[in-house]
Amino acid sequence: MVSGLVAFPLMLTQLATIKARLGILPSDTSYDEFLTRAVEAVSARFDRECNRTLGRTVGATEEFAANDTEIIARCYPVETVTKFELKSTEAEGWVEQPGVGYLLRRACIVSLHAPLTFVPQVSAINAQLARVTYTGGYVMPGATPSPGQTPLPPDLESAAIEQVAVWFQQRDKLGLIRHWPSGGVYLVFTQLPLLPQVTASIRPHRRWSV
Repeated sequence: MVSGLVAFPLMLTQLATIKARLGILPSDTSYDEFLTRAVEAVSARFDRECNRTLGRTVGATEEFAANDTEIIARCYPVETVTKFELKSTEAEGWVEQPGVGYLLRRACIVSLHAPLTFVPQVSAINAQLARVTYTGGYVMPGATPSPGQTPLPPDLESAAIEQVAVWFQQRDKLGLIRHWPSGGVYLVFTQLPLLPQVTASIRPHRRWSV
C-alpha cells in the first residue's frame, strides 16, 4: 500500500512542454484542459504499467507481514525511512517500533536486520501486520530536486510526451463517450493502447515483485 499527500497522479511532463511539442502557442488555451487530462491519464497509466508510484511521495506507507525482512518499496528510489509499526488488533491500532535496524538496497528494498516479530504467522489469532513509512519516488518536471532527491528519468518524460502527442493528434478518433441528456462529454484514455516505443521505454522501469 502506498499513500501520500497528493490526490491525483503527479504529471510526468508539463503542459507547456506538451504544447511546444505540438506547436501550440502558449497563448492558445483552447486545448489546455484536454492536454492536462491526457497528461494525468498517461501518468496514471505509467504507474499501473510499471507497478509502482513514480511521483515523489512524502509519507508513503508499505504494509507487510510482521515476520518478513525484505520490503520491496512501491514508491522508489527511497530517500528516507521514517518509522516502522506493528498492529495486532484494530482496537490497539498501529504501534511504532523504535530502534529498528535496516538497510536500503538499490534504493528500492528495505532489508530489516531482524523481523519485527518472531511470532509464527500460522493463524489469524496470532497474525500481526507491519508497516513502514518512507519518502520516495521521482521529482516531477518543473520542480528542482533537493539534495538526495532524484529527478524523473528523461526517457519516461519523453515517452509521456510522445504518448500524449499521439492521443492529441488522434483526438477525433478516440471514441469519446457522451453523457445523455446533457450532451456533455468526458474523455476515456486509460484503455487506449500505448505506442510500441512507449511500451519499450517504460519496460526497464517496471517494478517486479514475488
